[in-house]
Amino acid sequence: MARKKEKIIVKLDLPKDDSTLTKLYAILFVSILLGLGTAAVWATNSGFIPSTNGEPMFTNLYCGLTAKDSQGESMGQHFNTNVAPDYSANQSCAILQDAPDRIVWENEEWKTVLKQGKNFDVPGVDSDQTGGLVVLQPLWVNCTIIADTSTDYIVAIRSQDGEILAMHESNTDQDNCELNMVSIPPDDRYEFLVFSMEDGKRLSKVSFDMTVHYYDGVPSNMNNKSFWLGPELELGAKSLRPFIFLNFFGMMFFFFLYPASYYWERVQTAQNDMEEKFPDFLRDLAEYWKGGLSMTVAIQTLATSEYGALNHEVKKMSDQLSWGIKFSDVIKQFADRVGTPLVQRAIALIAEADRAGGKISDILVTAANDSRELKFLEGERRRAIGSYIAVIWTSYFVFLGVIVTLAVVFIPAIAGSNSSGGDAGDSGGQTIGNMTIRNIDPLFFLTVFYYGVTMQAVGNGTVAGLMSTGRFSTGFKHSGMMIVVALVVFNFLAFTPNLIGITDVPTLNPSLGTFVPSNLNLGGASSGG
Repeated sequence: MARKKEKIIVKLDLPKDDSTLTKLYAILFVSILLGLGTAAVWATNSGFIPSTNGEPMFTNLYCGLTAKDSQGESMGQHFNTNVAPDYSANQSCAILQDAPDRIVWENEEWKTVLKQGKNFDVPGVDSDQTGGLVVLQPLWVNCTIIADTSTDYIVAIRSQDGEILAMHESNTDQDNCELNMVSIPPDDRYEFLVFSMEDGKRLSKVSFDMTVHYYDGVPSNMNNKSFWLGPELELGAKSLRPFIFLNFFGMMFFFFLYPASYYWERVQTAQNDMEEKFPDFLRDLAEYWKGGLSMTVAIQTLATSEYGALNHEVKKMSDQLSWGIKFSDVIKQFADRVGTPLVQRAIALIAEADRAGGKISDILVTAANDSRELKFLEGERRRAIGSYIAVIWTSYFVFLGVIVTLAVVFIPAIAGSNSSGGDAGDSGGQTIGNMTIRNIDPLFFLTVFYYGVTMQAVGNGTVAGLMSTGRFSTGFKHSGMMIVVALVVFNFLAFTPNLIGITDVPTLNPSLGTFVPSNLNLGGASSGG
């Protein structure tokens, strides 16, 4: 009976091309592209590149190419003139459209009502500022009517010239009513009215909520001074503007400095981990040599030992020796793969001793002791410098805390103290004796503060890294982390609506007291739902 042929499987751990530098160049290429992109967004929104119409160059370029009206006709010409685009031009561009704010008059309750009313105001964009575009501001009223007996009643909204704009009429002792308007024009002194239409009968309780969608004419992605703020992001009760033009300044430096330095530091850390185990490997190799084993057998035996990050390299040397490659070539290739001066120097010494026929065990012990001493000195340096690194980080946090405190507390207080006062020239402000305190723009100071913190991060981080390892890559890694800290702190604490120039949402401003209204003129009144 013929024997079954057995398969012979040979696993070859062949040397592979080192892709470290290839990956580094790829990361550098991508990070530089991202850095240039964020730099372009920041520069075209920062005001350092002026435009003829006072709007950011970023929106002029984008909207000049993409803006179209409802019929699909190009509106880009409105962004290429010396005149700032009007409301209708902004509405034709996807990134400049005005989003409504929700204004609510709620929890209003009246008791024992015969005829009663309150005045309220409706803000909005003036019709002469819309460029002929009709801006719809819908209104909703939800009301609850309770009476002792079934009673005819009317709930209505009336303009100051007496025209009834919306009305709900019913007969009941308990009713949930609604008033809806497709649009209510901006105006003052609207009236919300409730009438009992039966003599002597009063409504026991009237409660209602009113909601209006209000447009202020300012694009939702910009503030009232035409700076790019980007879309709003709601995180629970916190509102953020992660794409504000200031963030792109920090992201520019982050992309330029951090990705490549982070990768290179990981490479250096891996090499350092191998160097930490290298003296142990040399010591064990010397012991086996003293025991009478050849270098080939010694390394093949050590391949089963535990050397942490060096395990893979020892296994690779063992495989190469099993293929018949000379010991001198194997250790030379090992030194080239690790690539650190410490390993290359020790391996060059061992290879020369092997070629000259000297006592290799003594050379191995000497190289192991030398490598261990060098790693010990590196550790001592890290421990000695560690306190200085902590001081640099602490000073940065102190500086950041002071700057944010100034931005959040001091600047709004100064801006509020002289926002209304006597004549102080074209810039406004207050005059006290011969001293003039001019009005300040909180966003200007916030911008200066943020630029200062970012540059402080770049400088402090670079110095910290150079002190720690002597490598710029370590410094740039520290800088990138400091920039991220500044981004997070400023976005959560400093980039508040009052500091970045977002217009406060007004209220419906209901009158403090009620009044007894005149009788309704029901001619031409429109009924609500």
